[in-house]
Amino acid sequence: MVGSLLVVPLLAAAGGGIWLARGALLRWRDLRAAETYELTGDQRPMLVRAAGAMVCGICVTVLTLLTALGAFGDLAGVGTPTGSAADRSADGGGADRQAAPPESAGGAPAAAPASAVAAVPAEAAGAPAPPPVVSRFDSVGRPGGGELLQSAVPGPDGHPRNVRVWLPAQYAKDPNARFPVVVMQAAGPGKTADTEVPDVFEGLSSAAQGAKARPFILVAPEAPIGTGHPCDLLAAAPMAVADDAALRTTIAATFRTLPPGPAGWGTLGVEGGAPCAAAAGLARPDLYGAAAAVSGRYDTAALARTGAEAPAAAAPKLLLAAGKADTAGLDAARKLQSTLRSGTGAAARAEVRISDNAQDYSADRIRLRLVRQAAQYLGEALAKAS
Repeated sequence: MVGSLLVVPLLAAAGGGIWLARGALLRWRDLRAAETYELTGDQRPMLVRAAGAMVCGICVTVLTLLTALGAFGDLAGVGTPTGSAADRSADGGGADRQAAPPESAGGAPAAAPASAVAAVPAEAAGAPAPPPVVSRFDSVGRPGGGELLQSAVPGPDGHPRNVRVWLPAQYAKDPNARFPVVVMQAAGPGKTADTEVPDVFEGLSSAAQGAKARPFILVAPEAPIGTGHPCDLLAAAPMAVADDAALRTTIAATFRTLPPGPAGWGTLGVEGGAPCAAAAGLARPDLYGAAAAVSGRYDTAALARTGAEAPAAAAPKLLLAAGKADTAGLDAARKLQSTLRSGTGAAARAEVRISDNAQDYSADRIRLRLVRQAAQYLGEALAKAS
């Protein structure tokens, strides 16, 4: 682009230089002829033209170099991914996250590369590999003493959607540790769960600081659009719980996580997102080792069918939590527990726990206590950070 803009002044300078040089040459010939006949002539027109030709020559040289450099820069920039304006240091609160190093033969993580861009590897052998993904996570805040980052990651339908990742404070303190992951489900279309429940980070952080829960990485993908209640659709249709391979491979490649699977990955939903978490935990116990649903209302029949059609290899683990004064929420939880126990398939083998003892002086404080309980449950059910 820059080279094409310099072509016009380059041609103009070259043309002007040739015209002035030709005029200076003609005047010089005239002066030589006048000297032959012992006549005197005015040298100023020749000198002016010669000086102008020299200036044009300099301009042509400079413009030629700029045009060549611009063309080289355009060629060098082809295929380079765009990202943030500058790399930020890991201690400055704005670090772009890089791919987690592969583990060595002894199980210890290898040294991390210097690049800030994470390329997602293929899935494990035997599973279909998602398309290659390149993601750059940028810091957007430090809630709950950790770090919140955001990037665009392809969804199950291939279209990019925002994904937010919260790293606990322990992530920066122990650069060699790998952490379990909890995927937090959103209730509103086109939203991430942390925007709906902004105090979730305070609950997770306080639970980890009080040694009541192991720290884990929280991943909040944007809910799909096209319906006003994505969780209602998800809970009613087991096939709607997609195998989000692109999300798992991106997170696993970008951060120091435990390998994707039920040993190290769980799911969480609060209030409107609770049915999504329950459905995901019941439908895919092969992907999520535990699920925590807080203050939800549930379609018990649909969730029983979801659990019945789940892979038979693993028994779902589910926490249904509600405040002590939330009569409707506790009734919904007990009804779902009873329906699953009388169901078939993996639903009948589901380990369902109910928490009904959270109480405080305000709804926000009760929700904070419930999030702490969910964090403790997930920390106990998932593998310890290694």
